[in-house]
Amino acid sequence: MKKKKGFTLAEILITLAIIGIVAAITLPSLLVNVNEKAWDAQKKALHARLAQAIGQMNALGGYGTYTEDAEGNATEDTAAESFILDALSKVYKINNVCGPDKLSSCGIPSKITTLDAASEINFPTKMSELNSNLLNGNHAPGEDGNIADTKAAAFETVNGESIAVFYNPLCSSDTLTAHFTQNKMCVNFVYDLNGSEGPNQVGKDVGFITAFYNRNPVVVAPVPYSTDYATVIPNYSANSGTIDAPAACETMAEDLRLPNRDEIASLFINAPLINLGETTRAYWSGSIISSGSSGLAWTQGFSNGNRNRNPRSSSTWVRCIKK
Repeated sequence: MKKKKGFTLAEILITLAIIGIVAAITLPSLLVNVNEKAWDAQKKALHARLAQAIGQMNALGGYGTYTEDAEGNATEDTAAESFILDALSKVYKINNVCGPDKLSSCGIPSKITTLDAASEINFPTKMSELNSNLLNGNHAPGEDGNIADTKAAAFETVNGESIAVFYNPLCSSDTLTAHFTQNKMCVNFVYDLNGSEGPNQVGKDVGFITAFYNRNPVVVAPVPYSTDYATVIPNYSANSGTIDAPAACETMAEDLRLPNRDEIASLFINAPLINLGETTRAYWSGSIISSGSSGLAWTQGFSNGNRNRNPRSSSTWVRCIKK
């Protein structure tokens, strides 16, 4: 009679142990990839819904009231909450609205991690906390180069997203001349896709969507890369030994591209969320004004918000975004 052979208990335990070790190593990365793909899809859907809703509005400016005393302190501020209740809710399904100082009631986390994962910051609750450079001009609110320090309000969507709204009731329309971008920003949404649940990190479940221009609004949702291009480079240069700005993004990663002028302006608006250390830099956009060796393209200043038309043969920095 032939004896039947099988695995011993020791062999089975060793095999299970090996499977467990491999699973422990591979499953976290697989789960991260699954989460990131789900977040990317949810971000695109949220952007599409908000862009469609804003496109149905006659104008983005003029909602609510914002007044200051002689010292510049707000005496009345209903801007963001009024925009949500009187404008956005008419064209977008909203579950819950939370006024200033009650953002957590709409699932807004108290702290978030910046894009580079280098630091944890308090969730901004007003314009000056979103980016202090938004208010660095010596102009009155509504004039070119400065906006009011309005407080944020928040709402929850039917899909479970928590969204803080930073609203500028005095936003203006577009112009093709060089100008400051902060008062062209009408509303900036900082969202958390799953409420106060983790990881609460920019670039993952936390991001931003910005609507510019009171009339004919443009709604952008750039997802920035974590670092600048390492060297000051010329834009669209044909000089040997140099690299142009669009190619710089492709050099860093194949899924990156150069932001247009509104997308790079959105990155300026939300610079502290990115943890952009070099806020004195100017950055190229992919928006070309004129072609040729003496042509122009738009750049975005991050220290004062100024948008300029610069020769495409000159040099400045690049911050790429995901395609």
